Amino acid sequence: MGGGPINFAVKEHLKAGLKVYAAPLAAKTIYDDLEKVKAQGVKITSKFPQGAEILFLKDFNLKLLEEFLTQLEVKLPNKFAIACQDHGESLKISNRIFRFQFWEKFVNSGGNILNLIYGKIPSFFARMLAIRRDSPGALVMDTCSAAIWGALEDDYVKKVSKKGVVILNLGNHHLLGILLKKEKVFGVLEHHLHLLNKVKIKELINKFINGRLTFKEVYSQGGHGCIISPEYLNYKKFDKLAVIGPQREILKGEKVYFASPYGDMMLTGAFGLIAAYKRKFSQLQEQG
Repeated sequence: MGGGPINFAVKEHLKAGLKVYAAPLAAKTIYDDLEKVKAQGVKITSKFPQGAEILFLKDFNLKLLEEFLTQLEVKLPNKFAIACQDHGESLKISNRIFRFQFWEKFVNSGGNILNLIYGKIPSFFARMLAIRRDSPGALVMDTCSAAIWGALEDDYVKKVSKKGVVILNLGNHHLLGILLKKEKVFGVLEHHLHLLNKVKIKELINKFINGRLTFKEVYSQGGHGCIISPEYLNYKKFDKLAVIGPQREILKGEKVYFASPYGDMMLTGAFGLIAAYKRKFSQLQEQG
């Protein structure tokens, strides 16, 4: 877990003339390529010197969660659904490109949102696999996938999705745009919000809805990319725009629908995880 902030702290520590040691798996939060980690000055080892300050970094700490719930007199559940953003382990190309290659393959293979729920996690999703090691049996999803499923828990979004809807998630750091009809994704847009303002977001979404936004345009701006299925161009453009996410206030005053599943927008991803878990469980039962 951590990525950028942890790497920044490591660099500051080394700059101060201090030493940094990391276990092989932990070192991958700095760079997927361990040779790059070593070149930065970090010593990769499984044995740490006496007196070293040892930090355990986890996305999901089952023991800590159990201790917290016990104080609230809540019993730890025996089933878990967990979401994280995972760019995927990439040693040869940009993480942004690698992550978006996954979205391209997903859209081009039919875009069924059921395929965004992982029982067996793809081998290149290192972060998801780390979470699974700490929570065996958990259903794991990408945060963007959970947001899609969660948005569909809003009655209005579910209704308009039958003819086609644009779901826009303005997260803490990322923008996600989805062209969705029923449970089929026709397009995906991912960008970094700190590089955008309201005017730029509206411009991107307008091009996205009209099928004119390209991977090159988004990537050159510092975003992840854009993929739009050629099939989408055969449909009447999806003109219903549903907005979710903690930074949705950016589009306040615009003609958009602010989705709020079960009356709580901030739990959209959590509701999406539950909905996906239930569907996956039903699917497994049907398969015997």
